[in-house]
Amino acid sequence: MNRISSWFSTQWQEWRGNLSETGRWGKILLTVIVVYLLLALILGIIWSFEPSRFDVIEHAREESGVSKPETVAGVTTTSTLIGVMDTLLHKRGGYLSNDVTPPGLWLDNIPNWEYGVIIQSRDLTKAMREAYSRSQSQSTEDKSLAMAEAQFNFDHKSWLLPATEGEYKEGLDSLRNYLERLADDDESNAQFYARADNLRYWLSTVETRLGSLSQRLSASVGQRRINIDLAGDSGARQSTPGPSEIDVKTPWLEIDDVFFEARGSAWALIHFLRAVEVDFADVLEKKNARVSLQQIIRELEGTQQTIYSPMILNGTGFGMLANHSLVMASYISRANAAIIDLRELLEQG
Repeated sequence: MNRISSWFSTQWQEWRGNLSETGRWGKILLTVIVVYLLLALILGIIWSFEPSRFDVIEHAREESGVSKPETVAGVTTTSTLIGVMDTLLHKRGGYLSNDVTPPGLWLDNIPNWEYGVIIQSRDLTKAMREAYSRSQSQSTEDKSLAMAEAQFNFDHKSWLLPATEGEYKEGLDSLRNYLERLADDDESNAQFYARADNLRYWLSTVETRLGSLSQRLSASVGQRRINIDLAGDSGARQSTPGPSEIDVKTPWLEIDDVFFEARGSAWALIHFLRAVEVDFADVLEKKNARVSLQQIIRELEGTQQTIYSPMILNGTGFGMLANHSLVMASYISRANAAIIDLRELLEQG
């Protein structure tokens, strides 16, 4: 009996010792998890700050090596596109849209901001390949620009095999190859044609992008709109019949996504338009359109004001709470209207 009692006593002591050891490791594991989550929270806050704007002329000097970039057509625009995409990849926290681990996994404001930047960069790269670098519709496209466009149109959320960052960096290498040839007086196989029709081509794309963003931002409170899809053309028709009125409302969970996409889009456009002001200076002066371009930039700069609210509010249009989306839509709409006026001005003889 004493032997059995002694055995049970020994087993009990061993079990308590094992439990104590397990508890110690459990506490260590819990501490590690808490510290990791705390660090991820702090990093998430730091990474959520948007990058500041840069001087396009100064950046063009550094990127191209040309002391006066305004004297070589296309150098400022190409350098600015490189600067915007380089900032996208190397800002605080790096590129976040394809992150699969905290804190990047938890963040959505900056990834949507990144998407707005990417869309505008893709549009400008397309315009450079199709219009800016070609003297006429039958001329050959620049291979480096064609490669850059393909790389920038890669899936912006791919995190492995291949990762988005790697594809975008290859696109930047292609742009730098084009810029190097553009800035070299001994090279003649890279051109940038700063003509009014080329500028109108790109502005027409910007116009549709901003128009879409304005509508999505305005729909944060919900609207019932008359269907005007076929307005203005009595002979027009569409594939399937549509209702005479349409309910348009951006889902509640997507309101801040659209807001930060518009903010990123405007951030990129400010840089691109400032570059256009340099490379298309003669065209703008001839059309007396420089002030119109500057007004567009000023409207877009209004979208970059500091956000003091901890969250994007969605109050009704005349309610007690603010509606940040409607404020953003106001700036975007005025910029879009000014772009339409600028395009019409450039079209005049």
